[in-house]
Amino acid sequence: MSADTPNDAAPQAQPEPLKGAQLVLGTMALSLATFMNVLDTSIANVSLPAIAGDLGVSPVQGTWVITSFGVANAISVPLTGWLTQRFGAVRLFTASVLLFVLASWLCGFAHSLEMLVACRVLQGLVAGPMIPLSQTLLLSSYSRAKAGTALALWGMTTLVAPVVGPLLGGWLTDNVSWPWIFYINVPVGLFAAFLTWSVYRERETATRKLPIDGVGLALLVVWVGALQIMLDKGKELDWFASGEIQILALTAAVGFAVFLAWELTDDHPVVDLRLFARRNFLFGTTTLSVAYGLFFGNVVLLPLWLQQYMGYTATDAGMALAPVGLLAILLSPVVGKNISRVDPRLMASFAFVMFAVVLGMRANFTTQTDFATIMVPTLLQGAALAFFFIPLTTLTLNGITPDRLPAAAGLSNFVRITAGAMGTSIATTLWESRATLHHHHMVERLSLGDPIAGQTLATLQASGLSPEQAWSQINRLIDQQAFTRAADDIFLASALIFIALIAAIWLTQRPPKLAATAVDAGGAH
Repeated sequence: MSADTPNDAAPQAQPEPLKGAQLVLGTMALSLATFMNVLDTSIANVSLPAIAGDLGVSPVQGTWVITSFGVANAISVPLTGWLTQRFGAVRLFTASVLLFVLASWLCGFAHSLEMLVACRVLQGLVAGPMIPLSQTLLLSSYSRAKAGTALALWGMTTLVAPVVGPLLGGWLTDNVSWPWIFYINVPVGLFAAFLTWSVYRERETATRKLPIDGVGLALLVVWVGALQIMLDKGKELDWFASGEIQILALTAAVGFAVFLAWELTDDHPVVDLRLFARRNFLFGTTTLSVAYGLFFGNVVLLPLWLQQYMGYTATDAGMALAPVGLLAILLSPVVGKNISRVDPRLMASFAFVMFAVVLGMRANFTTQTDFATIMVPTLLQGAALAFFFIPLTTLTLNGITPDRLPAAAGLSNFVRITAGAMGTSIATTLWESRATLHHHHMVERLSLGDPIAGQTLATLQASGLSPEQAWSQINRLIDQQAFTRAADDIFLASALIFIALIAAIWLTQRPPKLAATAVDAGGAH
């Protein structure tokens, strides 16, 4: 949206804060909707092998279920400001929740990967306004003095969802069926929409017809879509040996170049790229997005490895991922309370060190690693998350004037969510590529007469297996080792990148008035 749009709407008087039962019900409605939205970013992670198997595709192709949602969600986020001005915050939020319910229901009915991805794209598109508007409506429900409390409650919801997501997704996949990870949104969403409309319909924001940058939006869809499809399909099409990948790469490059030129010259850009001229916004958004891409890519990779090569069920994989939210829930209020006293660059640096430690521990995983050892770094990762989002968001939005906060927060979220989707594609692609390399090296050793392989072959044949069956079993063991080593490679590389990113944090300037900035920023996005 244009930077001057918020100024146009500024004269509207703020409604009085809610009280009593209305405040409780309003908070519950917004929290439920937010919980449902965030839950859908993690609930499918542990279900990917089941979804892929049921739809007859590879687990790597199954990651399209996650990336398609992320890209569509990212594209729709910058439209939130324009849609709010056009239809009103309450109508838009309620409609987004109801459409999210419909899209979730359709996802459960999908009988092919193409249909499921299409429904996930719809789900991501309609989910775009939900997170920003849930914060906006929540802040309008509380007095300014209690804005911090409101954001803390909202933050708790977004941190609990990643804990519940893997557990719930794993249990539903193992004990019912994977479509129920989407069907479960239906009753939750309908109840949240009903409560929201009941409490907030008399508190609708002013509406006005404003121009929209249709060309910029179309270019955004073209280049982001082409880039993501290229990343998703590159492995199976042998990358640039494929004409299709070449066309997608050219489309993404040209589309991005034209998009930059258009957005920098349009009077009402859908994305205000001039914000990147600000030092804190440039380095803050870049650091936050690259780090989030690394984090999300590894979050998707871990359950894939556990289920495909460690013999874990979806429920067990969910249990291994669930502790990530425990320390995050405990420490986030501490971070929020001290953000005005402690340099947020120190906090963010601590988060990146913790991420590096966690990934360094995972880089030592073997096929013999037990469940307790796998859970330890997951638990520690919660501490990294607590010191990750709040300080980096504070740094990114430092110095942004109130009239440009919605545009800045929307653009920052767009880049971050897009990076998360791309991080998933890159991590899974590199995983397969590195596994192929390790597999090749281990087979080379076998061809040179590796004594361990000879003993293993003799043992298998002595147990009654035919030579073909014995070699098939050895090949399965090689695959397990190859994919485990490949996962370790990605964990280690990610740890090193996190360490390198610390330098980028210190290219930002420390905000002078952090308490006010943090509150305002929270309400903006």
